[in-house]
Amino acid sequence: MRSVRRWSYEMFKNERAVRFVVMVTPEDLKANAEYIKMADHYVPVPGGSNNNNYANVELIVDIAIRTQVQAVWAGWGHASENPKLPELLHRAGVVFIGPPEKAMWALGDKIASSIVAQTAEIPTLPWSGSE
Repeated sequence: MRSVRRWSYEMFKNERAVRFVVMVTPEDLKANAEYIKMADHYVPVPGGSNNNNYANVELIVDIAIRTQVQAVWAGWGHASENPKLPELLHRAGVVFIGPPEKAMWALGDKIASSIVAQTAEIPTLPWSGSE
């Protein structure tokens, strides 16, 4: 968020030209997570397992629609590796800031992506599927 705020200031002379809506679990609130302070608005989500919140693609899309955001960046891990996210966001008319759904299907599986890389003769780290 800091880098986007900096870019926003450089481009628009307003660091808040781009507004951030974030998901927040009870655990995040209890920890007083820094990203909450940086956001313009937060939406409480269930705590516990990631399947209840950050990995829950349907919840993310629902929040995007309810808060009328124009775009979603999923960060890393959790839903960012799930090709259903860009697919469902596209259907909802929300931009996904990340790789296209087809690229995620092709490369989201770490084993499949290693095989694709090896087939293209791109150096990879040794693993049990190496020759």
